[in-house]
Amino acid sequence: MPNLRFLRGYNDAVVLGLARSGAVTRVDLAERSGLTPQAVSKVVGRLIADGLLAETGTRNVGVGKPRTLLKLVADSRLALGAQVERDELRVVLTDLAGGVLDRAVAPLPADFDPGTFVAELTRLVDKMRNDRLLGVGIGFVGPLDHRTGVIHDATALRKWHDVPLREVAEQQLGLPVVVDKDTNTAILAEAWRSGEELRNAVLVLVGTGLGVGLLLDGQVYRGARTNAGEFGHTTIQLDGPRCVCGRTGCVEAVHNAAARAGDLAAATSVVGTAVADLVQLLDVDHVVLAGRAVLAAPAEYLAGVRAKLPTAEWLPVDVGITPLADDVVAAGAAMLVLSEFYGRPR
Repeated sequence: MPNLRFLRGYNDAVVLGLARSGAVTRVDLAERSGLTPQAVSKVVGRLIADGLLAETGTRNVGVGKPRTLLKLVADSRLALGAQVERDELRVVLTDLAGGVLDRAVAPLPADFDPGTFVAELTRLVDKMRNDRLLGVGIGFVGPLDHRTGVIHDATALRKWHDVPLREVAEQQLGLPVVVDKDTNTAILAEAWRSGEELRNAVLVLVGTGLGVGLLLDGQVYRGARTNAGEFGHTTIQLDGPRCVCGRTGCVEAVHNAAARAGDLAAATSVVGTAVADLVQLLDVDHVVLAGRAVLAAPAEYLAGVRAKLPTAEWLPVDVGITPLADDVVAAGAAMLVLSEFYGRPR
């Protein structure tokens, strides 16, 4: 029975993942999923009964009976996602397709403690509670443990040492909670939105900190301790400024020093140089830029990164700005919840 339950969950997730891309037929689902027509029929019947799929018209295919189209009932299940910056909390409500339906933003005091954060999170979540809510995802500053939901030593937040955030938040909210690094939820949002088109990519998040989310061979890569992506704390200048992490010359510290001095060209050049190293190291073909600094000067950051990337024709790299703008981390945190239930396993 446990194996059967897993199989059903996997097959359901595969079908729903394909339905997120638009109206499909049962034949489409069988061809694209690798499931047998009989298995697809059972899955579709179960999902229709659960209100997750609905039949919507037909498609003519020449000779033979028109095929029934199926669509995702996006608002049948909802999730909340939170982005935690060092000075701000953003919570969004998303549907099963990943569309943002509502949002709320609140400032956080300097060096806030866990109690203050959970109280503010509860206040914003309570504004958007409903009976279709699956849970709450939180995209937090690392380092942290995604598996246990424990924040170990969040950079530049002194009061966050080994805080069991998932456990505390679940007790306070009365809802399932998942916790991940903000960069991981951001790249998950891009993967959820793009589907199989995005398989090897990095999302560079430039906010109050600087980090990267990694999508390698279609999987969010978290590393052995779920802390991959501490991109901002790699050394780019040996004699550079001291970083909040305690080291000197980190990408984040050098970038922030240039930004504070008003030297945007230098700041974007630092990011571009670091991203070029990342592209060479991982051989990714997509770079997505995000975060408040990028959104404040998108053309400059795009130019700064593109100027440093390899120029060989056989090494094309697509560089763009996230279309989810300020919501990318929070929306990705909500999609992390959705993926626990209805994501397409890769």
